[in-house]
Amino acid sequence: VQLTNERMKQTAEGEAFLETDTILREEENEEKSRTIEGDVDAYNEREFYGKLDPMELNNTRKAKKEILFFNRVPKVGSQTAMELLKSLSIKNNFHYHKDKTQKVETIKLTYNEEKRLSNLVNTFQPSSVYVKHVCFTNFTKFNLDMPIYVNMVRDPVERVISWYYYVRAPWYFVERKRAFPDLPLPNPNWLKKDFETCVKTNDPECRYLPGHRRDGFGDHRRQTMFFCGHADDCTGFNTEVAMRKAKENVEKHYAVVGVLEELNKTLTVLEHYVPRFFKGAKDVYYNEVQIFSKINRNIYKPSVAEATKDIVRKNFTRELEFFDFCKQRLHKQYLALNLDKKP
Repeated sequence: VQLTNERMKQTAEGEAFLETDTILREEENEEKSRTIEGDVDAYNEREFYGKLDPMELNNTRKAKKEILFFNRVPKVGSQTAMELLKSLSIKNNFHYHKDKTQKVETIKLTYNEEKRLSNLVNTFQPSSVYVKHVCFTNFTKFNLDMPIYVNMVRDPVERVISWYYYVRAPWYFVERKRAFPDLPLPNPNWLKKDFETCVKTNDPECRYLPGHRRDGFGDHRRQTMFFCGHADDCTGFNTEVAMRKAKENVEKHYAVVGVLEELNKTLTVLEHYVPRFFKGAKDVYYNEVQIFSKINRNIYKPSVAEATKDIVRKNFTRELEFFDFCKQRLHKQYLALNLDKKP
């Protein structure tokens, strides 16, 4: 959506700039200046990080078979990524598998549920992709080979706002009611409650208390749980232990963790680090961007004041740190490719 809006903005600006040759030349000079500054920044970053080896930064090399597991975090552009994978499965000739819609979507599993999930993924014929909302699972504890893990993240405060209005969108509960007729319709007062009021009145739904536990269904407040795993230590909100474990798992087991706000860079890294599945991802995305950009777009989501976001950020300190960690890791992976131009 952001990319589409930016493109529309750039198109409108481009039409305005065509009015005079003078403005065009100024635009070209500014672009050259930005390119030079970008090259200097890239050089300085490479000096700071030292020599970066893409092989050392790519966990895909550890995979013993071509099974990709996208344990997708909600509201990070994962629906778009899922549709992209569907298209790429035809282009790149691999099998695409997705978990069916659940009446109660539990992301934290018991030991036996983890084992069943691991065995299920292990039965897929290479090359295959499996997509499911679920916390990270270490297959080796069941004596099974690890899949190639990928995922996406997003600014945690923007993400929680997106989730807040997503579950209140009319089409969301209508679709769920259609799939599961016995589900009760939500309370109208709950539907009309806006995020700013929820935060400012200290409503329990918007408190985000440190260490607060909310297992299984409904705990979509944070991203770290999806990377930390199923242990009890992973369930406390905004805890140090969950953040540390999430970072460790990303570093050890994830080929790529993309960033919604840096989608172009994400697609570039995916193409180079997981080419079996993501070869041609940028072309497919941009050729079909009008389709992808409309997926899960919520027209019922109003703007939220920065002051309200700042209140929420105070309780998302470790979520924000984890997000920054993933951004830095993606950036290092991109720099290691030593490409001539910025994405």
